[in-house]
Amino acid sequence: MARLRTLWGQLSGPVKVGIIFALLAIVLSLFGVFRNPDIPVNWRTIFVAVVIAGGTWGLIAWAIATAILDVEQDLEESQHDTGEA
Repeated sequence: MARLRTLWGQLSGPVKVGIIFALLAIVLSLFGVFRNPDIPVNWRTIFVAVVIAGGTWGLIAWAIATAILDVEQDLEESQHDTGEA
């Protein structure tokens, strides 16, 4: 457990955001698979739901968080360069 905490602490903010959203998407997609009687529950449908939902939401959340961090850093640098507080 301590090793997991140190690994989590070493990750950047955008990666943490991506992982959290990926896990949330996986849980919600699995809930949808098990709730829908029209979807056959087998390893392929579960795998596809996990990969598509988790991968897509994780990647998009990571990209948005990275873009926000880059914009904030650029704004901070431009304010520092102009001498504004």
